[in-house]
Amino acid sequence: MDVIVIETPQLGDRSYLVHDGAVAVVIDPQRDTDRVENAAREAGVTITHVAETHLHNDYVTGGFELARVHGAKYLVNAADPVTFEREPVTDGQVIPVGGLTVTVVATPGHTHTHVSYIVSDGTTEAVFSGGSLLFGSVGRTDLVAASDTVGLTHDQYASVRRLVHEAEHEAALFPTHGFGSFCSSGPATGAGASTIGEQLTANHALTDADEEHFVRDLIANLTAYPSYYAHMAPANTQGPGPANLQVPESLDSAELTRRLAEGEWVVDLRNRVAFSSNHLQGAVSFEYGNGSNFTTYLGWVLPWNEQLTLVGDRADVEDAIRDLSRIGIDSPDAAIGTEPHALAPDAPVASYPRVGWAGVLEGRAEQDVLLDTRRADEFAASHLLDAVSVPLHELLSRLDEIPAGKIWVHCGSGYRAGVAASLLQRAGREVVHVDANFDEASAAGLTLAELTV
Repeated sequence: MDVIVIETPQLGDRSYLVHDGAVAVVIDPQRDTDRVENAAREAGVTITHVAETHLHNDYVTGGFELARVHGAKYLVNAADPVTFEREPVTDGQVIPVGGLTVTVVATPGHTHTHVSYIVSDGTTEAVFSGGSLLFGSVGRTDLVAASDTVGLTHDQYASVRRLVHEAEHEAALFPTHGFGSFCSSGPATGAGASTIGEQLTANHALTDADEEHFVRDLIANLTAYPSYYAHMAPANTQGPGPANLQVPESLDSAELTRRLAEGEWVVDLRNRVAFSSNHLQGAVSFEYGNGSNFTTYLGWVLPWNEQLTLVGDRADVEDAIRDLSRIGIDSPDAAIGTEPHALAPDAPVASYPRVGWAGVLEGRAEQDVLLDTRRADEFAASHLLDAVSVPLHELLSRLDEIPAGKIWVHCGSGYRAGVAASLLQRAGREVVHVDANFDEASAAGLTLAELTV
């Protein structure tokens, strides 16, 4: 048995191609299936089965389309309310895939109908746990409905214990989530590989003997998750079509100018340093690359299902189109280029100051607003004295709550603050982008608020 890992670091997920040298099963494929097909082609194997662990909440699946194109059996829980033909699977079912066997294990918790797969070649086992057992943690349990969260957390506790009982201790563990995805919860380790045996001693869901304590602790530590998640499972229930990864023809300057003037969403992909110094007035900054959570924050912050225009060099636009297709944002338009004035000579340009913590100390007046755009849990853990908290993902709906005056906007690293600064300027506010790590603020001389317990 050979397991080929297909990473999607932009969303913190992994997909898997598992084969015996001739035929393969693909587990939890992302929507851009060409990566899986390339891996199968390089391995010289035929895709005969595609399997889903659950109806995903954080991305649009490529499973339906991949199975259709390859004439593969599409393994989906018989209990999932899908509208397409599939190979319905149930707990305990064993499916032959060439020289491999795939055993279905019901592991509710992340969703009600979640399943895991134990794959064996007769000698070794591998466990594909989706959003159930992760490295050091488990998948979050609050994505279905608030009223279901407690019950699903109890289910998650029982499921991972059953899963490790069903599998060999030496079995390698291959979760889908847990590599930065907001679908994970708890103290994920950040490890790149693990086994069932290792998790028995390292995973809090398996080492905590008190189920009630585990449930309370996991729920208490759940944080906000992207709003676009609400659209993922419904799309996956319908059987998503193929991703369109083609780069559209670049907009002409007149059309780009019109879109800016009429308040359409024009997204500048350049780095936040370049954006702050010179950008088309009305554009918003979502820096692409450099380890940014571009896809997550764009899908979380901007209104859903409105036309987007991407502005940047061709390579970034092409990659951004691929990334956005994974969360169901299809067919954005584009203006190819990195010089604002050349792209739209008749459109006004804008800029705003960008500073570090020293700049805040030297330049911020007492009446100026210090805006913290981190999540509420981050703010509660530690924040600057007199800071106003409006998480980035709530900013557009709470613009009226921000006090009058110049706004010095910060976050944890500078990325979210760059997005926020552009949104605030677009709304007519005077902004300063604090592009600095929050962890360095105190050492730089800023005062942290005293927290009450």
